[in-house]
Amino acid sequence: MKGSRGGYRVLVVDDEPEILSFVKEVLNSNGFLCDCVSDSRQALGKLRTRSYHLLITDIRLPDGSGIDIIRIAREKHPYMAAMVITGFASIEGIKEAMDLGAMDYIPKPFSMEELLFAVEGVIKKLRLRKHSSGKSLIVSSPAMKKVMELVEKVSITDSTILLTGESGTGKEMIARSLHRMSRRSAGPFISVNSGGIPEGLLESELFGHVKGAYTGAHATTIGHFQAAENGTLFLDEIGNMGQPMQVKLLRALQEREITPVGSTTPISINTRLISATNSNIRQDVEEGSFRRDLYYRLNVFEIRIPALRERPTDVIPLAEHFLSGMRGSSGGEILSDRAITALLTYSWPGNVRELENVMERAVVLAANGPIRMEHLPDWISDSPGDEIPQADASGAVHLNVIVDSVERHYIQKALTTSGGVRSRAAKMLGLKRTTLLARMKKLGIVEGWKG
Repeated sequence: MKGSRGGYRVLVVDDEPEILSFVKEVLNSNGFLCDCVSDSRQALGKLRTRSYHLLITDIRLPDGSGIDIIRIAREKHPYMAAMVITGFASIEGIKEAMDLGAMDYIPKPFSMEELLFAVEGVIKKLRLRKHSSGKSLIVSSPAMKKVMELVEKVSITDSTILLTGESGTGKEMIARSLHRMSRRSAGPFISVNSGGIPEGLLESELFGHVKGAYTGAHATTIGHFQAAENGTLFLDEIGNMGQPMQVKLLRALQEREITPVGSTTPISINTRLISATNSNIRQDVEEGSFRRDLYYRLNVFEIRIPALRERPTDVIPLAEHFLSGMRGSSGGEILSDRAITALLTYSWPGNVRELENVMERAVVLAANGPIRMEHLPDWISDSPGDEIPQADASGAVHLNVIVDSVERHYIQKALTTSGGVRSRAAKMLGLKRTTLLARMKKLGIVEGWKG
C-alpha cells in the first residue's frame, strides 16, 4: 500500500518524546509526511498555517485535551481525518473523540505494525469518504473508476489540471473532489464560469480592481485568484476565453502573481488552478483561437471525463441516487422495469445533467408512486431503442453492457429484498443458487451478501 501513502500529511500530537520520535520514524519511512508537536498550543498553531490529511493526537496533553484539538480542527478542516492514541483506556474520552469524527483509536503501547494498520485503515476510510462525497459523483463503471484513480494520484500534487469532456459530464464535481482530496482542502474552492462573464469584466473578476479603476469601481475589490488563496480556483469553459485575456492569464500563471485592474503593483498568489472545457481545445490551438503556450501551461495533467453513453453501468445508480435525494419532497424513488430499460437504451446527449433533470421531472409526475414510462419525457419513452449507448469511446456498440446493467440491478434488488440471503434471492429470481453465485461473480457482486 505504500504507493497510496505518498503525499499524505499527518500531524502527531503527544507529550512523550519517545512516542513522537517512534511515530515520526515509522510514518516517514512508510511514505507519509509527518509533523510532530508536544502540546495543544503548538498543534493549533500548525493547523492555522498548514493543512493535513490526518490528525493523530493523545487524549491527555499537558496544556489541554486532544478532544479539544479535534473539535477545533474539525471546524477549520472538515475533510481532515482524525484518530486518537492514549495510555489511559478511558471509554468516555474515546467515545467523545469518535463522536467528534475520529475514525479510530490505538492504545499505548503499540507496535509499528499496529500503528501502520490503524493509520492505513483511517486513510482508506478517508479516500472512500472523499470518493463518495459530492452531489452527483457516482463511481460505478470501469471508466469512472479509472478517472477517480487519476484524481487520487494527481490530487496530492499542485499540478495545474485540465478537465475535458462534454457538457454535463460532471467536470465541476471532479474539480471539487480534486480539491477535497488535496493538501489545500482546508482552503477555499472558488468556481468561475469564465465563458459566462463578458470579456470586458473577466479581468476584474479574476484579478480584482482598485477604487476608481473604471466607472462604477467605487471600492477596491479582490478578484477570484486572491479569494482562492491557499485553495483552488476552478475556471470552467476556459476555451471561450478571448485572446487578450488569455495573455493576461498566461502571465499570471508564469509569474505566480496578478495585477489588479487600475493598479501597477503586482500581488503574489498561492492558488491551484483547475480549468475545464467542453470544446475541442486542441483543435482551437491548431486553428489559432487558443494560445498554444497557455494550453500547455493549463494542460500539465489532463483528465477526460467520459460521456454518460460511454459508461452505461452508471445510469441506474445515478438515477437512483438522484431519486433518493428528491424522495424527501415528492417521493417516487422506485423505477419500473420498462423505465429502467428506457433509461439504459437512451443515448443521454445532455449527460449526467440531463439525467438529473429527467429524474426531477419524473418525481413530480409520479408523486409517491414508482417511476413509469409515462413519467419520462417523450423523446425517451417513445423510442427507447433508437440510440444505443456506447460502452467506450471507440464507437463500438456493446449490447452485453446494457444486459449486464439490467441483470446487476435486479440481482442487487433481490439480494436487498431477501436481507442478503443468496439462496432466498435465487428463489425470487427463479434461479438455482449456484447459477446466482456464478452471475454475481461475473458481475462483480461479491461482497456484503450471505446465505
